[in-house]
Amino acid sequence: MAEILIGFAAGILLLVLLSLARVVVGPTVADRMMGAQLAGTGGIAMLMLLAGATDRPAVLDVALVLALLAAFAVVGFAKATSPDGAGDPEESDPP
Repeated sequence: MAEILIGFAAGILLLVLLSLARVVVGPTVADRMMGAQLAGTGGIAMLMLLAGATDRPAVLDVALVLALLAAFAVVGFAKATSPDGAGDPEESDPP
C-alpha cells in the first residue's frame, strides 16, 4: 500500500512542477498567484500522502503549516492588489 501512496505523491509532484511553470510564465499577477496556490495545495496533498506511506505523523504537521502559509499568502495578495487596501483597519483616514 505504501508504494501506491508514494506513486500518487510522485504524480502530484509532477503536477506541482507544472504549476510552477505558471508562476514563472503567468502573464498576470493573478495567474502567478493562482499557480502558487496550486503548488501549495499540491504540496499539502503530497505531504499527506507521504505521511500515510511512511507512518510519520510529523509530516502532517508540516502539511498543516504549509496550509496556513498558503492561506496567509492569499490574504496578503488580496490586500496588496486591492486599490484601497481592502479596508485595512491600520490605514488612517485621508486628511
